[in-house]
Amino acid sequence: MLGAQPTLHFVHALCRQQQHETEATFKPPSLTAHSCMVDPRSCGVEAMDELRGAYTYFLDNQSAFGEALVEHLRLSLTALAIALLICVPLGVWAAKRRVVAQSVINIANALRVVPSLAVLFLALPYLGIGFRPSLIALTVLACPPILINTYAGFRSVDRAVIEAAYGMGMAAPQVLRAVEFPLALPVLVAGVRIATIEVIASASLAAYIAGGGLGEFIQRGFAVNNLGITLAGTIPIALLALLADALLAGVQRAASVSAR
Repeated sequence: MLGAQPTLHFVHALCRQQQHETEATFKPPSLTAHSCMVDPRSCGVEAMDELRGAYTYFLDNQSAFGEALVEHLRLSLTALAIALLICVPLGVWAAKRRVVAQSVINIANALRVVPSLAVLFLALPYLGIGFRPSLIALTVLACPPILINTYAGFRSVDRAVIEAAYGMGMAAPQVLRAVEFPLALPVLVAGVRIATIEVIASASLAAYIAGGGLGEFIQRGFAVNNLGITLAGTIPIALLALLADALLAGVQRAASVSAR
């Protein structure tokens, strides 16, 4: 008990010190936030000012914005292409082998839990900074939805339809190409749609390891505490994701119609 007394005094002293530091660093709500609560119309005016600031920054930095946009698209599309090349064949293979299917799906689900920012920093000691580690992180992010949906799409094809195709004298590659793939395509495209949105949004993190892309504007805005610069990177990323989602939704609808 005697030895516990100094320890308790030390803990209380540490708690008091932390309380004093918290009180010293605490800042009351800004006048802007208070004015927004009092007069909601002022929030709309301030939001318009920030949007005008973002547009002005975009006009003043069009060449840098164009380069960042191209880099963002190159990074995203390359990651999606690699994920498609790996996961579509793997998903088809797993769909035809129930013994290994569960293990493959479990691995894919485990990859979904790992944040892309964690993958970025795990790759740093081995690949350094720049395009390559960003590409690996985004590819890891894109693989699970494509793999899982490819597996689900091919598993959902009616076995009677496959047997009928074999009964007509079609070989296995013909059945895969002409029967199974068109029927599984809507589900596969849904996985690509999910992966595309996630990759376009997460590609902004590449800026934190000098990977380029529109995330550089977000990082720059945070660094100088300028919401206008942040919006100059955030709004184009959101528009890209919405555009990609709309295009792939159209592809998915067309695939669903052709599969009927």
